[in-house]
Amino acid sequence: MTKVGVIGAGKWGEALAFALSEKNEVIITSRTKRDWENFRTLEEVLACEYLIITVPAQQIAQWLKENFRFSGQKILVAAKGIEASSGKFLNEIYAQYVPEEYLAFLSGPSFASEVLQSLPTALVVNSVSEQTAQDLAALFPKFIRTYVSDDVIGAEITGAYKNVIAIAAGICEGLGLGKNAAASLISRGLVEMQRFGQVYGAQDDTFLGLSGAGDLFLTASSSMSRNYRVGLGLASGKTKETVCEEIGEVSEGIGTAYALHEIAAQKSIYLPIAHEVYAIFEGKSPQQSLKDLLQR
Repeated sequence: MTKVGVIGAGKWGEALAFALSEKNEVIITSRTKRDWENFRTLEEVLACEYLIITVPAQQIAQWLKENFRFSGQKILVAAKGIEASSGKFLNEIYAQYVPEEYLAFLSGPSFASEVLQSLPTALVVNSVSEQTAQDLAALFPKFIRTYVSDDVIGAEITGAYKNVIAIAAGICEGLGLGKNAAASLISRGLVEMQRFGQVYGAQDDTFLGLSGAGDLFLTASSSMSRNYRVGLGLASGKTKETVCEEIGEVSEGIGTAYALHEIAAQKSIYLPIAHEVYAIFEGKSPQQSLKDLLQR
């Protein structure tokens, strides 16, 4: 059996370790020790031929600097987001430590709780190396249908951006604006994501597939999404700090909204929904944001 190491024992890391163990020998590690039979030290996990890394986008640069040693491992990045402090995509951060042909990025609609129930799921493994993508895709169990793509930047943008739209959708639901408004918001959010992606040369098909529309529709329509729950909290008048404390999990859409705000200003990209989410984080009332979106 192939030996696979998972780094990060949050819900998504746990779900991936569970799924991959159907066909492989899987060990897992994290900063917080778990009382699991397959829990190992970081050194043992880093020695695996294949690594799945779920460390969040806002923490990964420091983690790689302090902990990572490349020794030919093929790596599947299973986090989504843009670093708020630098505006860097995950592939740019990882490229400082790993040759791009050894890297792949996981995308597509997937709630950890459903993966833990072995419910049918479809995901995309994105890499500049078709062989690396195929090798990593082959690790997944039968209940997860995997596709491969070479559109790394498209997968990065859709995976990060959909979390911001999900926050906006949660606000929409929390304000009681109805399903018409929600459908309009999500549809325009997809257009906004694609507009942003075109600046970076992302492929249009990515936005209409699992990585784009698929993941967006899932994340922006269910309270199972932590980013959606952030929006619900904001709509009730809570600050982002209070909401995050109550959720108790990392909500990547927050850091990504700040990154998008900076990138949009630098590159003069029109991102009205992302801008309003950022403004709400900075103290603007959701009701005023709604008025501004409708009247723009």
